[in-house]
Amino acid sequence: MLRLPNGVSHRPDYLDRPRQQALVDIVRSIVADAPLFVPVMPGTGKPMSVRMTNCGPLGWVTDKERGYRYQPTHPVTGKPWPDIPVELLEIWNNVSGYDKPPQACLVNFYSDEARMGLHQDKDEQDLAAPVVSISLGNTCLFRVGGLGRNDRTLSFKLSSGDVVVLGAEGRLCFHGVDKIYPSTSTLLKNGGRINLTLRRVTP
Repeated sequence: MLRLPNGVSHRPDYLDRPRQQALVDIVRSIVADAPLFVPVMPGTGKPMSVRMTNCGPLGWVTDKERGYRYQPTHPVTGKPWPDIPVELLEIWNNVSGYDKPPQACLVNFYSDEARMGLHQDKDEQDLAAPVVSISLGNTCLFRVGGLGRNDRTLSFKLSSGDVVVLGAEGRLCFHGVDKIYPSTSTLLKNGGRINLTLRRVTP
């Protein structure tokens, strides 16, 4: 049994297969309205290995010139983000323990070669609200540490339907995705992994 940092919880198999499939269909409709784009690192302009989009009043974006931020419109189309579907709001209400709704749902699509380096989710003003993360598709190796980049880390697998909550003391823990395990799920017909991250941005 892994001992996770205080405030970090892992709920394996939280979503059964029909609910996972329903979320995939919802993601498809989100992407039809707000197409996936390739984010780039501030300063360097280096592309990330994931593609992403958002839904909700605000969406997380990054570019070379202005860096990490939330904004109400898609950086490519200029259109407002689609609403957060009720199915995702229900998950937030059931696991977050927070009395205000999320304002952003970041949709990250990982190919089987994609990674996400250790980072903190700290671009939000309301750090009292947790971050709720939902995994769909192929299994990944998730790594979580402490409040310092060089703190000791531990790794565990996240499978399709798993939910992770980063809250309380664990809200600013460094975390990342080291590996995607191909062909570990049949949910996405072309492989890969979808990660849905629900966040409250303003107090």
